[in-house]
Amino acid sequence: MIKCGVIGMGRFGNLHARTLAALDGVELVAIVARRQASLDEAYVDLPTVKGYLDLDLAISDSNADAWIVACTTKQHVSVVSQLLRAGKKVLLEKPISEDMHEAESLREWVGEDSSNLMLGHILLFNSEFRQLRAEVKQRGELYHIDAVRHRPATILESFRGENPLYAAMVHDLYCAQALLGGAEPEEFSCQYHRTGGEIDLANATLTWGNGVVGRFAASFMTPEGMPPRGVDRMEVFGAGWSAKLEPNPRPLTLWSDRAEWPLALEILMDEDGVAGMMAEEQRCFLGVVRGERAVPLGARYEDALQVQRWMDRLDSAAGDNS
Repeated sequence: MIKCGVIGMGRFGNLHARTLAALDGVELVAIVARRQASLDEAYVDLPTVKGYLDLDLAISDSNADAWIVACTTKQHVSVVSQLLRAGKKVLLEKPISEDMHEAESLREWVGEDSSNLMLGHILLFNSEFRQLRAEVKQRGELYHIDAVRHRPATILESFRGENPLYAAMVHDLYCAQALLGGAEPEEFSCQYHRTGGEIDLANATLTWGNGVVGRFAASFMTPEGMPPRGVDRMEVFGAGWSAKLEPNPRPLTLWSDRAEWPLALEILMDEDGVAGMMAEEQRCFLGVVRGERAVPLGARYEDALQVQRWMDRLDSAAGDNS
């Protein structure tokens, strides 16, 4: 039985904690937050799990073997370095950091195989994307990737300064990395659109040496009447074949006085247990902790640094054209 803790009790941290609590082979022994109010909200679904406001105390008192880190990005490096120095295994929600130099500072603590630090890339475990990877492997060479990821326009007010390149497009860049086996692009271009001085659209093109062209768009532009988590779509083209994924919102829509999309993500929790991509990601992480699995391509520390370098180059290219 692996003892595991979760750091950060925002939306995703809560999902991680509730999923862990329902999985076999793991005991959720600690949740850590910055505010007591966040712990109190978590106790509604996790009444028997001990909560902490102090990370040092949580590490020493809980005796957790592994930790999932879902706190704010600004805290990632300091929290993860503390855990790695304590000999813990970590699943870290991406990105590692907002700063490339800071992200690289973890290198001295990360194992060569990244077995003590796995990056949260939940889409690797999405059922449709897993099937797409299988199709690419079976059908051969890719020519083109076209991905869009649009989020609500309200983000501009709720999270001022957030850039859709780093907040949304990053997920599709990770998917492209996985589909192309970690190959490094040769050309980068990017353009931003701004509303009221805030970036609400990023358009990017990456070109790989084997001729693959990837086109990516991410925005904070969807109006109130669209699904509350926005819309995602990916299309790929190869030699004599093509495929399209539309994983968000998932194909279940309800109508009453308004439209609803109950399954924005492939994350299911009910009286019968948990299922979907978060549960599969955690099962993979627990396998890594037990030494039964290797960290998959796309979730290793070096993979995260590679995609962060891509984003930095795209941001610089957009700056040159703004």
